Amino acid sequence: MKIYFIKSFLILFLISFMVLSCTSAEKTTLNPDNEKQLVEKAIHSSIGWAKNKDLKLLYDVIWNDENYLEVQPSKTVVKGFTEFKKSEAFWMNPNFKAVRYAIKDLKITFSKGGDVAWWYAILDDINEWKGQPANWENTRWTGVLEKLDGQWKIKQMHFSFASEK
Repeated sequence: MKIYFIKSFLILFLISFMVLSCTSAEKTTLNPDNEKQLVEKAIHSSIGWAKNKDLKLLYDVIWNDENYLEVQPSKTVVKGFTEFKKSEAFWMNPNFKAVRYAIKDLKITFSKGGDVAWWYAILDDINEWKGQPANWENTRWTGVLEKLDGQWKIKQMHFSFASEK
């Protein structure tokens, strides 16, 4: 009985040691500057895709899950990736043209574990619809990303306009 207990304890200790070793090694290999660049790239891709109507670029950075969430200034709430994809009819319409965008005051913060990030920025998204301006200017923009399978994916975005008094 005593030998069985000792063997079980040793096996449990070795498994715990291996798991902890792998976890700590993974955390130490993260390069904060590199991760920040990857997060910035994902944020830019989520808006910049529209210039060339590159849906692959967009869908590479948006979380393909029914828990995805996006809140727009029009008080529209997009719940889930399936609902998000329905906007393709608008974006891919020849009447829509992305002109340019600017992201100002971008602030990115990482979780202690380094696998979640959130941002705040001011967005100017300059577009045309049937040749007429269709812009979001000085738009407050926040979002949350998570690193999934080695790639940063946007899980939530919120856009709003400041109300003037």
